[in-house]
Amino acid sequence: MTSGNITSAEQDVLEEIEEKDVDFLRLQFTDILGTVKNVSVPARQAEKAFTDGIYFDGSSIEGFVRIQESDMRLVPDPDTFAVLPWRNSEESASARMICDVYNTSTGEPFEGDPRYVLKQALERAEDLGYTVNAAPEPEFFLFEEDEEGRATTETNDAGGYFDLAPKDLASDVRRDIIYGLEDMGFEIEASHHEVAEGQHEINFEYDDALTTADNVGTFRTVVRAIAAEHDLHATFMPKPIPKINGSGMHTHLSLFTEDGENAFHDGDDEFDLSEEAHAFTAGILEHAPAITAISNPTVNSYKRLVPGYEAPVYIAWSDRNRSALIRKPAARIPAASRIEARFPDPSCNAYLAFAALIHAGLDGIEKGLECPDPVRENIYDFDEAKREEYGIETLPTNLGEAVDALEEDEVIYNALGDHIGQKFVQAKSQEFQDYLVDVSQWELDRYLETF
Repeated sequence: MTSGNITSAEQDVLEEIEEKDVDFLRLQFTDILGTVKNVSVPARQAEKAFTDGIYFDGSSIEGFVRIQESDMRLVPDPDTFAVLPWRNSEESASARMICDVYNTSTGEPFEGDPRYVLKQALERAEDLGYTVNAAPEPEFFLFEEDEEGRATTETNDAGGYFDLAPKDLASDVRRDIIYGLEDMGFEIEASHHEVAEGQHEINFEYDDALTTADNVGTFRTVVRAIAAEHDLHATFMPKPIPKINGSGMHTHLSLFTEDGENAFHDGDDEFDLSEEAHAFTAGILEHAPAITAISNPTVNSYKRLVPGYEAPVYIAWSDRNRSALIRKPAARIPAASRIEARFPDPSCNAYLAFAALIHAGLDGIEKGLECPDPVRENIYDFDEAKREEYGIETLPTNLGEAVDALEEDEVIYNALGDHIGQKFVQAKSQEFQDYLVDVSQWELDRYLETF
């Protein structure tokens, strides 16, 4: 049945396809902007996908290749095989695998594949003797749909932080989402209603950074699909409603050594953080303005990054409060020592955002950057003079400033590679220009009848 080129992991997938009556496979990959794409093939093509790959036209994917060099090849990762819970029935099932993208002309990994960019970051960490673990906390809103099935911004509950039913009317939806995620292999740690009406958070267990980035894409897909089954629209837009809290994707990071020890832990340190952890934190703080272009990649992202709504805008770290860009969470055991980058939001491409954070942190370690003292006061209460006294700078205030910072930062720009760097800057610069020439409803309401 199988050729000699099939690995044991691939053979396991082929057997599971038969056992679960899978009739179609979705071969998934991600474009530069973080949108999950897929090529659907009959399940009988699974062996061919493993041995030869599946070819597709890369010229139709945002930021991939020009029309004259359009043939690309998808190679599925068998470790990512999962049956789709919302496409499963007694008669048949659909499944997905996440793929790496290869250039057909060279046979090499395609440098425009975001998953490849993250792999390059992890190779750099491995060369320094580390593996990288990550745990994101993506928040999202659930909105009602109108009579035509289009999304509104009307929430289906009036709940607040950690509320219970009856205010939290979406608890059943979260339950079904959790079941769907668990069916796809997730280990769910907790779920709760967030601060704003209609806002939710489901936390899943940390894993190596590549698996976690894969999981972010899967998470968004599952949340949207199961919300739709409840006639709701799930959005990971950072700030869909003005003047309330937006959605973030706080990202916990830690490095482990080759012998399995947490390289971020040092029990003799005041904060239980090692020299590597301090230097890694310093690296992220050093490169934070450029990272925001990637971790907060939309015009709307900067409507969230404003003082007063619990989103961090000040480039500092703390072991006690959440007003700083980076927080050192309390850890019960040494293996749990980590840092939390609080500024990313769930509209980002997780592969690129993780890669940028990792490269920034490793740059801090390689250069031996010194971490500033933690700020234990509420920075939101500081005036400009006090922030200047503490040496606290702010993140870019809009996407245009962030893209400028990215272009000026060799470490973060080079982390993307020339192909993605150029395409990303081009796309985001155009997005910001489109925003600048648009006329918003706010402007019409404010000025149309006044002048």
